This record gives sequence, C-alpha cells and structure tokens, in this order.
Amino acid sequence: MSSLARDRNYEQKSRKESNAKKTNKSSKIPIPPNRTFLTKPRIGAFLSLIFMGLGQLYNRQIVKGLCFITLELYLLLFWTVPFQWAMWGLTTLGETPQSRDGFKIVQGDHSIFLMIEGILFLISFLLFLWFYYLNIRDAYKVALKNEKGIKPNGAKDMFRNIWENGFPYILLTPSVLFTSFLTILPLLFGILIAFTNYSAPNHLPPKHLVDWVGFDTFIQLFQMKTWSTTFYGVFSWTVIWAVISTITTFFLGLIFAVLLNQKGIKFKKFWRSMFILPWAIPQFVSILIMRNIFNGEFGPLNRYLIELGVIQGAIPWLSDPFLAKVTLIVVNMWFGFPFWMVLMSGVLTSIDKEVYEAAEVDGATPVQRFWKITMPLIMFATAPLAIMSFAGNFNNFNIIYLMTEGGPVNMDYSYAGSTDILISWIYKLTLDNSQFAVASVVSILIFIVIATFSIINFRKTRAFKEEDMMS
Repeated sequence: MSSLARDRNYEQKSRKESNAKKTNKSSKIPIPPNRTFLTKPRIGAFLSLIFMGLGQLYNRQIVKGLCFITLELYLLLFWTVPFQWAMWGLTTLGETPQSRDGFKIVQGDHSIFLMIEGILFLISFLLFLWFYYLNIRDAYKVALKNEKGIKPNGAKDMFRNIWENGFPYILLTPSVLFTSFLTILPLLFGILIAFTNYSAPNHLPPKHLVDWVGFDTFIQLFQMKTWSTTFYGVFSWTVIWAVISTITTFFLGLIFAVLLNQKGIKFKKFWRSMFILPWAIPQFVSILIMRNIFNGEFGPLNRYLIELGVIQGAIPWLSDPFLAKVTLIVVNMWFGFPFWMVLMSGVLTSIDKEVYEAAEVDGATPVQRFWKITMPLIMFATAPLAIMSFAGNFNNFNIIYLMTEGGPVNMDYSYAGSTDILISWIYKLTLDNSQFAVASVVSILIFIVIATFSIINFRKTRAFKEEDMMS
C-alpha cells in the first residue's frame, strides 16, 4: 500500500472519530459511571443502621441527626434495664410466689402484672423498631437526593415540611398510640391468657403463680369430658340460635315491608311508627318487661291463658330448656324485625316502578315478580347487613342473660345453663368462676368462627363482587 493511501485511511479514521465525539457531545444521554456497592445512599443507610442519626450527620443534617442520637442514647441509658426486666417477666411470669412470715405477708411476683408490663414494653419496642426503620429510610432518601445534586432540607425547612406535608400524620399519631395501648394490648393479653393456666383455685395471683402451658387448655376443652360436653353443647346451641335469629328477623321484616309497600294499605306512616317502637325503646327495659310477661309462676301471659281456658296449668316458658329457647327466639323476633322492616322499606321504595310494569306486561305473576325482581334487589342491598346480623346474634349477650341468665340449669354442663351461648358462658367463666384460661380459648374460637364465616360470605355477596370489580 502506498503512503498516499495510508494517509487517506488515516484521515478517514480521524474524521470518523471526530464525528463520533461531536455526536456524543451533542447528545444529552449521560454515560453511566462505574457504580460500586458503597454508594452515598447505602453509606447513609448503613450508618443509620449502626446508630440512629449517624446517617443524618453524614448527610449534613446536623439538627435531625442530633435529635435521633439523643433519642437512642436516652432509650439505651434509661430503658434497657426495664426492658430486660419486662421481657424476663413476660417469658417466666415470675418465680417467687406470695408467702407468709408469721403474720406478715411477703409479696412475691404477680404473674398477670408481669405479663401486662411485658406486653407494654413489647408494643413500645415494636413502635421503636418502626421508628428506627424510618430513620434508616430517611438517611437513604436524603443521600440519594444529595447524589442527584438536590440540597437537603435544613432544620427550619424540615420543621416547615413536617408541619405542611405531615400535618395529617401528626393528628393521626395519637390515634395510633391509643390504638396500640388500648386496643392491641388487651387483645394480646386475652390471646396470651389462653396459653397459660390462669384459673381458680390453684393459679390465681398474687397467692399463686401462673405458668405457660402451651396448647394444654385447647386440648382440655376438646378432649376433657367436663369441658368438652359443655363446649359442644353450648357451641351447637349458639350456632342454632344465631342462624334462626337472623333468618326469622330478616324474613319477618321482609314480610312486613312488602305488606306496608302495597298500594291498598292506608296510614302507612302510622303502621311503620307502631312497628318501629320495639326497636326504638331501650332493649334493656324491654327485655326485663318480657321476662316478667313470660314468668311461669306469676306472669300475665300464663294468667290470661288460664282465665281464657286455653291452658289448664302454668306453662314453664323460662324453666323448661326447650321452651326457654323457643321463647328467646320469639322475643328476639319482636326486637329484631323492625330494623329489617325499615331497611327493606327503603329498598322497596327505591326500585323503579317501570321494572314491575314491564314484567307485568310480559305476563309475570305477582309471585314471579317478587322472586325475580324484588328479592334479588333486596338481597343485593341487605346481604352484607345480614352477615353482620349473624355475627351480632352470635354474641347477643343482652337478651340471653337478661331473659334467662343462661338457665335453666343443665347438670351436664360446667358453669353453663341450657340457654347459655358462648359469650354468656365466657361471662360466667370469668366473673363468676375465675376460669380465665378456658374463657380466653373460647373467645379465640368465637373470633375464628365469626371471622371465617364473615369473610367467606362477604366475598360471595354480589355487592362485594361488584365493588371489587369497580376498584
């Protein structure tokens, strides 16, 4: 190759390289640098992970970093020993019972107080871990902004930003704290009691200690005859009571709503006002009146039936197990149907009349119009409330306890009567007989049953499905 050709090739290469450089300069696409693992955001997050506030100091947020450091130093200096003591009490529930030295009582460890104190410190520790995570995330985000050339907020800007953008969170913070210590704490305490032997007469503080027993109480409830007979009997009646109470009030309210919605009915407002009275009057007073009406010895119902010659002797409305259950269902119908009547009356008045007219033109009978138009629309609007009504009847303590107090007596049951449902049985187990561990187990089982039933049925309702599709 001649020297002239070489010079030409060299000139062509140099032109291509210069054009490529110009293209790179004119394009605004930056060439990514070689990234290493220890970037500024990761360094800031790692420093805040080691000790709160170090990442903020690394990001030159002095005031914020010092606040975080001061908080952790305070917790380490003044709360480490109490936290260790609380965790010891939660895990052991005490080691020294109350004793006597002559006439002097020597106080020991109170297992229940130790458990509550341990739960308090545990919730506080979880809140601290959440705050620690926010500290790490803050250090990472601020370092990321620094890397992009965005100046971090100073102390004044930080407080202004918290006040302007974080004002809703400032208002919600007391609610979070109250929920943590006034709702979650009793909930955890009630659950943990189920795994102890906290019961009379041998495991009641302060005289005796309470021990962790695992699932022994659960096993006893299902296998020990003294408990299993009562549990299966009370549980079966609770389910029957909840189902029948919900169905009877629902359909009785539907019947009255349909009747009052008919065109030929006059004084509709008067009838609705009359039927709503049982629901409007305080239930406590009404139940006590019903208890006197159905009294087997001197109740007015028996007296009038005897005077009219309908019966010869007094009917044991509340002292016979079967009649007592029937009476409870009838009384609950009286208290429960007005709510459904008013609710379904509103649903019926909102249905377009043209739908019925079109069905009538097509030759549909009144029965067909009811089952094909009225009933589906009513179920669409009221099915979620019916599920909630079942859950409410499952725990309907007032009517059971005020009407019969769980009676009459059932000799096969432990601390329960023939009409007791699970919630009234829990009341007797705790306040009357100090069987706290068994009561806690029953409470957990109630929650499992109601939560499972509600979730499954809510997901099957048309209202839930359509809302889910819209979202």
